[in-house]
Amino acid sequence: MDSEHDESIEDTQHEIAELEAKLAAARQRLQKKAKTETTLVHRPSEIPLNAFSSANHYILLLSDSALPLGSFAFSSGLESYLAHTPRNSATFSVFLPESISSYASTTLPFVLAAYRDPSALATLDDTLDAAIICTVGRRASIAQGRALLSIWERSFASSLPHHAVEALKPYAALLRASNSASSASSSAKTPAGACHDLPPAAHAHLAPLFGAVASLVGLTLHQTAYVFMLSHIKALVSAAVRASMFGPYQAQKVLGSGDVPRMIAAAIEREWATPVEEAGQTMPIMDLWIGRHELLYSRIFNS
Repeated sequence: MDSEHDESIEDTQHEIAELEAKLAAARQRLQKKAKTETTLVHRPSEIPLNAFSSANHYILLLSDSALPLGSFAFSSGLESYLAHTPRNSATFSVFLPESISSYASTTLPFVLAAYRDPSALATLDDTLDAAIICTVGRRASIAQGRALLSIWERSFASSLPHHAVEALKPYAALLRASNSASSASSSAKTPAGACHDLPPAAHAHLAPLFGAVASLVGLTLHQTAYVFMLSHIKALVSAAVRASMFGPYQAQKVLGSGDVPRMIAAAIEREWATPVEEAGQTMPIMDLWIGRHELLYSRIFNS
């Protein structure tokens, strides 16, 4: 009996040892497999290119401060505001909400309308040109819009689908024809008092062009409106830094605060369904500041 009992214990111990060896081997295999899968997950070369959205790529490009629109040359009335307001009450926290409200009410409906129907770009451009009262603001809008069209043709078009590139070609051709006609008209000798000049068929204002471009590169409507307004705010903050209102760290604090997204969201919600026929200036004093910029004795911005 004792020998049989001893043999049973030895068999059990031997079986336990075999099971433990199998368990250890299984754990090793599991660890190797987990390491392999972790390596594959974190290797960028294994991620297909189409995993990154093209729209997200263009969001970063269109919101980049380095986008050569020439925004750095314009203060959107900030420099004139500083010159016409007592120093103790001229603060950026007062000017920023007023500028956002003004910019949204005058331009955002055109951005949204052009996004919804890029084929109506020429009509929207002409409507906006008629709606802008301030000559200085009009020149700034046209300068930045033409810069955006140049970026589209020289930089973006080569990597976009054929149908997207073709969508803006009629408008670009119309703009060139308008420029040629204007040049020919200004160089032609006409009798004194003659007035046969026709207004150009296209101007290239920034707002409708931005909406059309954003639509063609795949941004959503809300993304388009947000990037458009954020770009305006970033340009204002940059102008404030160069005007010595505050330094670069304070500038990032302003942009990173919760107030900026709240003001953008409120402006977008307010203008979301505004037809272009009802777009207009909500802050008349903003036109006065921008318009009087050219009368400043010394200035560092074009407008």
